[in-house]
Amino acid sequence: MKMTTTKMKNILMEKLSKGARTFSYNREQEELRIEDKETKKGITVALSPLLAKYDQSGDKAIDEIVYYAEESLKVMGKEHALHGNEKKIFPVIRSTSFPEEAKEGVPFVTDEHTAETRIYYAVDLGNTYRLIDEELMEKEKWDKEMIRTIAMFNVRSLPVEAKKDTVRGNDFYFINHNDGYDASRILMDSELRKYKDGMKGSMAVAVPHQDVLIIADIQNSAGYDILAQMNMHFFTNGNVPITALPFLYEDGELEPIFILAKNRPVEDN
Repeated sequence: MKMTTTKMKNILMEKLSKGARTFSYNREQEELRIEDKETKKGITVALSPLLAKYDQSGDKAIDEIVYYAEESLKVMGKEHALHGNEKKIFPVIRSTSFPEEAKEGVPFVTDEHTAETRIYYAVDLGNTYRLIDEELMEKEKWDKEMIRTIAMFNVRSLPVEAKKDTVRGNDFYFINHNDGYDASRILMDSELRKYKDGMKGSMAVAVPHQDVLIIADIQNSAGYDILAQMNMHFFTNGNVPITALPFLYEDGELEPIFILAKNRPVEDN
């Protein structure tokens, strides 16, 4: 039988019902909210993207979201410190549609990035991480510049290994370490410049979801169509989707582009 949002909702509620948790369902948005009764903190799962992943991956899609939810709920409501965890602070990339504050109304610490993406900051907790909000920052008597400096230093220390694939005369490099910070590597400008120096054509960059960074050497018009299809595939299948739009990289700047049927990019002004 075909999976529906109602069936998916019921499966998730059954699998995540352990402990003192409450569930609420937004029928209009097709979102399931899971909260800890004591801390009142929780996560919201969008069911439509999960259904699309289920159609392609089957039960694996459900297992992944249940694991993600369990790990996130474990750390919510617990005290986390910045001091002493300096090496565990990293920037994370999110879509501009991602909430700018926690459900309790406390703003996250963020920086602008592109028209499609925003930079958040997080404390790594092993299997998950906690986004840094202004309440935690003030409690620790830190400021945004200190958080930004430490996070950027840490992300630059991460390895950058890429798998190369050539399709119809265009080269694509996939950075996929699965450490939660693959998309964050788009902030490593020195690495991007190295790739740019070796490009034969135009350089494009994409962060369809949290766990991949795609760098493309577009050498003919077909390359744009290939990148668009590739990016949409990753965007649809990622645990934490970011943006289906790729970026042109020129002079250290990222410009979101729409790729039309005629293979020509149009800047998103």
